[in-house]
Amino acid sequence: MEHALAHIEEAIAGRVDESMERWYAVKLFERDEKVRESLDLDPALIRHIEEDIVSCETEMDDDAESIITGERYNYIGNIIEDCYKKRVKKTMSTSDKIDSIVTNRFLALPIFAAVMFLVYYVSVTTVGTLLTDWTNDTLFGAWIIPGAQSVLEAIGCAPWLTGLLVDGIISGVGAVLGFVPQMLVLFLFLAFLEECGYMARIAFIMDRIFRKFGLSGKSFIPMLIGTGCGVPGVMASRTIENDRDRKMTIMTTTFIPCGAKLPIIALIAGALFGGASWVAPSAYFVGIAAIICSGIILKKTKMFAGDPAPFVMELPAYHLPTVGNVLRSTWERGWSFIKKAGTIILLSTIFIWFAQSFGFENGTFKMVENMENSVLALIGSGIAWIFTPLGWGNWKPAVAAITGLVAKENVVGTFGILYGFGEVAEDGAEIWGTLSGAMTQAAAYSFLVFNLLCAPCFAAMGAIKREMNNGKWFWFAIGYQTLLAYTVSLCVYQIGTWVSTGLFGAGTIVALILIAAFLWLLFRPYQENRMRKMSQNVAGEINA
Repeated sequence: MEHALAHIEEAIAGRVDESMERWYAVKLFERDEKVRESLDLDPALIRHIEEDIVSCETEMDDDAESIITGERYNYIGNIIEDCYKKRVKKTMSTSDKIDSIVTNRFLALPIFAAVMFLVYYVSVTTVGTLLTDWTNDTLFGAWIIPGAQSVLEAIGCAPWLTGLLVDGIISGVGAVLGFVPQMLVLFLFLAFLEECGYMARIAFIMDRIFRKFGLSGKSFIPMLIGTGCGVPGVMASRTIENDRDRKMTIMTTTFIPCGAKLPIIALIAGALFGGASWVAPSAYFVGIAAIICSGIILKKTKMFAGDPAPFVMELPAYHLPTVGNVLRSTWERGWSFIKKAGTIILLSTIFIWFAQSFGFENGTFKMVENMENSVLALIGSGIAWIFTPLGWGNWKPAVAAITGLVAKENVVGTFGILYGFGEVAEDGAEIWGTLSGAMTQAAAYSFLVFNLLCAPCFAAMGAIKREMNNGKWFWFAIGYQTLLAYTVSLCVYQIGTWVSTGLFGAGTIVALILIAAFLWLLFRPYQENRMRKMSQNVAGEINA
């Protein structure tokens, strides 16, 4: 490099001040157009200088600008080495000792799995369940619902209005609010893990995994935020520079169970699986698996081919979280859920109660005694056949799944109204018995998986549309989520039924074919070069 700079200095000698020759030589070596134009060099001299630069680049196997940058850093490093002596630490810091275990190549994932299992186990199965049982059985079952019914009957309230207030609003909203204690326990654990610095390590750990499947560790940050609510999780994807990775992250972020899905998880775990400890953690790992599988499949398509974005992150030192910060984070997430219960869910339960209480009987539209004759039953029966291969073709769970598109909390609220939780709330076991008789365990887990993976609530859909900023991409994302949810749920039910009962039918054959196709998409060869050439053109067509 010095040889080339010396030649350039000789070439421009007399054209610039002698004290500035070195500076101009460096700028010409870097091919600075403005400097070259200011010197007004003749073409022959420019060619001579370019030959020296190319010769140096060939010898050093690097471009001119990088060579200069590297030499500058070497110069700085030599100065630092001569004048600064770093004290060598004889012992590792506490954070380094912990990281040597929790970020270990072989131990990191098992530790992460154990931590998340413990978080969901305590939140949904033990401490959280005790608080939720008290809320459902005592607060609503023994105090609020009987008290409200007694007051309304004492003042001579009309039967239909009593039904709306007790069986509709209180039962529907109460069914959702009953799970707030479990949510607060979960949010408390997550806030603690975030504040102490462990969750930052999870992003680092997941980068190792995600990178192998076409995603960056940057994609895990929105997913981490999405554990509270999917909307800020989707919005956090804008920090990803690579457009293909950003779109893929938007499509997969809502697979992670948000706070609104926790009541569904808790309801299914308690009603159909007797509070089994594995159900709640499995929901989290189903979301992670869906993200990883989606990353593999989508990266092998023309639209998403390419290397994942680089991920650089400074890991904070471990520290004991302040009580105030943990409680504040827990309260903010919990209060957001409660506010939604008082607005969107309240309006939804009113609509659902009217729709399930009125219909046509004997050719007249009126308040019906048999719910099967209601408007809601008519609508639900019209769409229930779609979910028959998934094991829950009855109109009640079908309606619950559809109302979940407005807000995921509506799923539990709808069950609360349709299965008469208000009438049996004094006995929690009776609630579980009511639901357990409605579907098998295979169908129940299929229902859970569908609601975990399908298109999110309207608010999250709006965030997806804003971040995609393109109608075609938005519908592609919603379509992909719904198709994946339907496919996985179908396979869960059909294979689960086959294993548990031995029944083998057409649905089982379809499930096996879908699994074979899914495995082919996962393990087919990745034609990297061809995909990279075509990805930009395809993405441009969708953006057009």
